[in-house]
Amino acid sequence: MDYKAIFFDIDGTLLDSEHKMLPSTKQVIDSLQKNNIKFAIVTARGPFGVRPLFKKYGFVCPMICYSGALIIDEYNNILKSEGMSAEVTTKVISYIESCRINCTWNIYAEEMWIVNHINDRRIRTEEEIIDAKSAEGSVSILEKSVPVGKIWCMFDSNNLDEIICGIKQRFSDLSICRVDATSIEIMANGVTKGSGVRYLCDKWRITTDKTIAFGDHYNDEQMLRTVGLPFIMGNAPADLKERFLNITKSNDDDGIYYGLRTIGLDF
Repeated sequence: MDYKAIFFDIDGTLLDSEHKMLPSTKQVIDSLQKNNIKFAIVTARGPFGVRPLFKKYGFVCPMICYSGALIIDEYNNILKSEGMSAEVTTKVISYIESCRINCTWNIYAEEMWIVNHINDRRIRTEEEIIDAKSAEGSVSILEKSVPVGKIWCMFDSNNLDEIICGIKQRFSDLSICRVDATSIEIMANGVTKGSGVRYLCDKWRITTDKTIAFGDHYNDEQMLRTVGLPFIMGNAPADLKERFLNITKSNDDDGIYYGLRTIGLDF
């Protein structure tokens, strides 16, 4: 094929709604490995949430974690780690808590996952989904030498506009992305899934117009706009699907397999 690499989001894309890989998707991954076609995972998860998939489904590849902040190669070497300092992270968390908004926050720094409310049902659900455990604590336990890749804030309210506006006013050099109706991601400015894709393409010495990506949500948009051939999953939000021409089937209906077959790839 003319395309040299494929990038896959995990949740809602590579995995179905039960957080499992469809047989057709596994067939695609096996074929890519067999034919030495480059591919990578691009996810908001940390590396500890990706490795169980490698073990379960018998493959390994580079992973772009924390939506672009941490990039690890197929040999588990850190290629790039960037993000917020512990000092900035402390200020962000202090501001959010000063607003007296009911918020469960998650701080991700390379292999660390720190939360403030470990018994929050959403934390428990996330642990089950990614097959990893969080640690309850405060920002004071962060290692100052390790960049914070992402802060994920879960709110009880779905009226996030005022919250986002307040954070942007005080921390204009940070990037804020809405994850869903009740949560947001906060990262260093310039860190996106798209920046992660560009980094790997430079490493592989291929141009982004020779790449394909599959995604299903708002934090995938920069990745999809970076590659030459973006596929939006059929299960994506309606307004996101309006922004892309190539809409494949859903993650429950062989969306990855179907998308690649439409461009002539045979598995």
